[in-house]
Amino acid sequence: MKPLIAMSLGLALSAALASPAQAGPYSDDLAKCLVASTSDTDRSLLVRWIFSTAALHPEVASIAAVTPAQREGTNKGTGQLIERLLTATCRQQTRDALKYEGPPAIQTSFQVLGQVAMRSLMENPAVAQGFQGMGRYIDEDKIRELTK
Repeated sequence: MKPLIAMSLGLALSAALASPAQAGPYSDDLAKCLVASTSDTDRSLLVRWIFSTAALHPEVASIAAVTPAQREGTNKGTGQLIERLLTATCRQQTRDALKYEGPPAIQTSFQVLGQVAMRSLMENPAVAQGFQGMGRYIDEDKIRELTK
């Protein structure tokens, strides 16, 4: 069960950028509790964990410098955060979500938390400016032609 939970949470958090969460009422309650119960520091930890895990992909490993010790630290901290949220802080919401909506409710709820955490990363002025950098290489006239 433990590897399944970790994989589900990882998929949910990494998918947070890709798709909106579809939740039932109990998943919604759990998601609200997760978001309300995490600090900016907790959300930063989640972002670091997502990044350090994504940095394992062969396509980006050569441009991401995450040491095994750093990765282990984010794994440990994130594991402790997830455990605290599910078993203590949001215990009743987790129980209800699992009882009435099943294990996918956990994934859906963490997807919402992941979206909130990633939003703070994307709203950072340096990151926003970095994303705008690729705009120098897009021919806006070609894009405008698509609307004609």
